[in-house]
Amino acid sequence: MLLCLLSLVACGGGTAARSELPPGDPLSEMLGRPEYRLGPGDLLKVQVFQVPDLDRDVRVDNTGRVSLPLIGSVEAAGQSVAQLQDQVATRYRERYLQDPQVTVSLQESPSQRVTVGGAVTEPGVYPLGAPHLTLQQAVAMGRGITNVANPRNVMVFRTVGGERMFARFDLKQIQQGELRDPDVYGGDIVIVDRSGVRTVLRTLVELTPFVAVWRAYR
Repeated sequence: MLLCLLSLVACGGGTAARSELPPGDPLSEMLGRPEYRLGPGDLLKVQVFQVPDLDRDVRVDNTGRVSLPLIGSVEAAGQSVAQLQDQVATRYRERYLQDPQVTVSLQESPSQRVTVGGAVTEPGVYPLGAPHLTLQQAVAMGRGITNVANPRNVMVFRTVGGERMFARFDLKQIQQGELRDPDVYGGDIVIVDRSGVRTVLRTLVELTPFVAVWRAYR
């Protein structure tokens, strides 16, 4: 399997068969969506069904907490959105409401970062600023691809459930509307291949035990 993966990574993008490319589904449908953990600076919208006076837009403070009407300070950092939602509902149920229906949604996420590397103008680690970006937006954060880039071979690496996985995308097809622009989340690594020089991708594949997603759609 590893030899097959290395062969695929080493292939030139211009000669790659269309069957080797992922379908136009979101990246999360292929690799799974990473479970996001809240952190300081995250902006949340908290809504309590049919109790609009309790609705708030709150930001997680530097101590990792949010302050809500009636129940006061609630620990948020390190929890998933679902866990915080359950905690807030429990606090309201214990003291004030019989069966509160609480919804927590993530509005901004400055604590999450995405790594953009390879043949982009300004490789680096960038704050998401939102719950997620698209692949094209992530590449744009690196000021776009360089003149030696191979836009037909863009890799996204993601860890889900403790397993490192990757998927390959053709940026040209995305730009032309032939593939949907997949979502990129905090912790993802985006690497744009260089035409004729693929040491970055090859090193990543050789050094990390990835679970290939090729078999899911080949």
